[in-house]
Amino acid sequence: MTVDVMYAIPPHLLDGPFRVADAVGSGLPEDVLRGARFTRLLRGVYVRAGHPMNLPTWLRAALLVLPADAVVSHVTAMHLYGLDVGPAWPLHFSTNGSTHTRHQQLRLHRRKGRLTPHDIRGLPVTGPDRTLVDIATKVGLVELIQAIEWMLHQRLTTLDELVSYAHARHLDGVRRVRRLLPLVRVGVESPLETVVRLMIVFARLPEPECNVQIRSTDGRFLARGDLVYLRWKVLVEYDGWQHERDGGQRQHDRERRERLEAEGWRVIVVTAEDLKDKAEVVRRIHAALAQRGYAGSAPVLSIMWTRWFA
Repeated sequence: MTVDVMYAIPPHLLDGPFRVADAVGSGLPEDVLRGARFTRLLRGVYVRAGHPMNLPTWLRAALLVLPADAVVSHVTAMHLYGLDVGPAWPLHFSTNGSTHTRHQQLRLHRRKGRLTPHDIRGLPVTGPDRTLVDIATKVGLVELIQAIEWMLHQRLTTLDELVSYAHARHLDGVRRVRRLLPLVRVGVESPLETVVRLMIVFARLPEPECNVQIRSTDGRFLARGDLVYLRWKVLVEYDGWQHERDGGQRQHDRERRERLEAEGWRVIVVTAEDLKDKAEVVRRIHAALAQRGYAGSAPVLSIMWTRWFA
């Protein structure tokens, strides 16, 4: 029998990351941690082999080597709020202290403003408004609007709360948030719906309404549309699930589309494959509007538009 298996693992070391000092204090020799039953995460931090190596696991490991007041922040916090707006690594944290970290996988931001953490899966995380302000100088324009509309849709904050926060604080990022607030729409239900709407708006086409009810000429409910042009009876919808629907859902979708077309609506479906050529998507939308009487200019795909949506 090897030295490794002679030692039973204390139960409290089975549930997640732990420090070497905690293991040794529980009677587990440090040499045992280097065996096959454990995995090293960071300097001085281990987890039992086979434990899920997901983002919360890595964050819990990092918090063991960071100051006691450290909270998950910036793009990493957005991952916990459910939206990927940037690389998962390095992991970002904020603190009011002056401590630095030598761990290359971690970024520790010193903050002057008070940190009031929220709890997500047992992890201390910057609040929704603070997170949006923190990422404002770290992500692109489209990604920031996506993040704001995501937070609003998830009811993690409100537009009034975000406006108040951005105007009451003097933090990095508040100016950019203030500038972009006029572009934010309440009611957008998916990040890619945000992208399609901004593609339209920044190409200088008319802005569609978001997630409104469509009714027949006699007032019957027909559908609830993603991006709707009531004036021209054009509906633009992002479909990210076209290959994952069962037969019943496909039947429902077909009947819904037939009802709309019977009432004179033009339905433009945008898929993930379509978004590989965003300029063509905008041209399709313009063509549909023009066929319905829109007499405005053609899409303007500027250098900035190309930079944002290339």
